[in-house]
Formats: sequence, C-alpha cells, structure tokens
Amino acid sequence: MRITHITILIAAMLAGPAAARTAPHAVSQAATQTAKPAAPATGLAAEEIGRWPAPEALQGTAVDAEHFYAVVNYAIGKYRKSDGEKVAAWRGGKGGPHEHLNSCYADADRLVCAHSNFPDLPMASSIEYFDKATLAPAGSRALGFALGSLTWAEKRGDEWWAGFANYDGKGGEPNRPHTYGSVARFDAEWRLLEQWLLPETVLERMAPHSASGGAFGPDGLLYLMGHDRKELYAVALPEAGVRLVHRATIAVNAEGQAFAWDRSQPEARILYAISRPNREVRAFRIPTLPPLDGE
Repeated sequence: MRITHITILIAAMLAGPAAARTAPHAVSQAATQTAKPAAPATGLAAEEIGRWPAPEALQGTAVDAEHFYAVVNYAIGKYRKSDGEKVAAWRGGKGGPHEHLNSCYADADRLVCAHSNFPDLPMASSIEYFDKATLAPAGSRALGFALGSLTWAEKRGDEWWAGFANYDGKGGEPNRPHTYGSVARFDAEWRLLEQWLLPETVLERMAPHSASGGAFGPDGLLYLMGHDRKELYAVALPEAGVRLVHRATIAVNAEGQAFAWDRSQPEARILYAISRPNREVRAFRIPTLPPLDGE
C-alpha cells in the first residue's frame, strides 16, 4: 500500500513544471491563502430556501440548471428543481459493481460520480459515469487504492479536483486514521498533480471521519462538509506547504455528506445538500464570507 502511494507521488513530482498550478482556470486568487492564517470566521449561517423528499438522499446530491439528483450507494434519483417531481431513476443491485456511490457532479451531459468499495479493504475508488438524461451507466474509470476512499470529484477547467477520506474505525486501514483525509488535483486523464491535507481545525470537527463532500464556491474557495455535523467549511489553498487553510465555518441545516453549488446562478450563492435522517434534498443561500485582515 505504501509503495503504491509513494510511486504515485514520485511520478507527480517527476512531471516537473507541467504539474504546477499555472493555468488561469486552476484556482482563483481568492482561493489561495497568501498571508499568515487568521482565525476562521464563525457565527455565519446558511438560509434554507427549499426542501424536497427524495428517498435516495443518503449520500449526496448534484444539481444543474433544471434538475437536482439524489444519490445513495447504488441508486440515483433525478428531480425537477421547479416542483420536486421525480422524472428519472436508476437502481443497481446489492452485490453488483456499483457498491458505494458517494457523490455525483453534474457535467454537461453526464453525471460523474465518486465511488468506493467502503467499508471493504484495501480502500479502492473509481469514477462512475451516468447519462444525465436517462441515468443509465455510461462508463467507469478505476483509480486504484493509494490515497483513500474517493468521496467527491469536481471539474475545474480541464482538470479534476477530488477528496479522499480515511477513517479511524469502520472502513479504515491500519495506521491511516481520519487525519490522512486529503484533497487532490488531477489532470484531464486523472494523473495526480498535487495533494493537500485538510486543516487541523476542520479535521477535529470531522473526526472520526474525513470530508464526505467538497465543491468550489462562486468565490473560488473550496467548501467541505463532514459526515454528520451541520457545518460547511470554507478552505483556501496555502501559499506553500501541504495543508489547506481554514477560512470559515458556516452553520447549515444539513447533516453533512456530499453537496453541490448551483452553478446556473453563481451570484445567488445557492447550495444543495441533503438531510440523511429525513431523506430530503435541501437548498440554501450561503452568506458571503467576511474579508480577511488586509483584504
């Protein structure tokens, strides 16, 4: 396991300048912490603006201009945003190749879903594709078992960003506790370019799990949610080093898991998340973060 991980990291380092964050679309200036980290902003709260029943709302949700999608291990439901009406569904089967869908990202004509073999060991992950119109499976890409359990993935320009979870208990590997949770940047062919650890102040709130959801907001910051806390964390890339910087914690009436920003109206700062206990998809308006000192 360790040899595989080191091999992948060495390959990324040998890529040299090509692996550097030089593309203008890779990350906005706002998403890079360039000064000494300040204490994260607190006292912020999301405004709930809608909720809809969805029996698949146990792992996460995705959203596009007209629909939202509810995701559970081997099932996906597609719903109209306008009235919450279910318009399509897909269901695999227990024991089939789709074991544990963690989240999906609504790309142009397909859902790109983070999938793992949780709680089996060694932890292994794949990307599973589904046709957005019919929800029929439309391809798969195995990512191996070096980084942990893939919980979310999002496209940024020509690159992919993704989160990998590790666990203290069930589903975790020896000597790889939840503090090994990370965020990674890949090229268009899913070759690893960079990888960061989560902020310690965020990991403390997520224990004994790691981030179950992640997505870049309209402000260019990366937002994360844990497994069960009703909190959304804004983080920034560091100027140097290996650990992301905690910018803010926002209270949100959703018990963790995977979520999605509504990219069809970025100025509105609307985010879709799930309530696992109630099997609901909920929509929220996320407050604008206060500036850091010196901004």
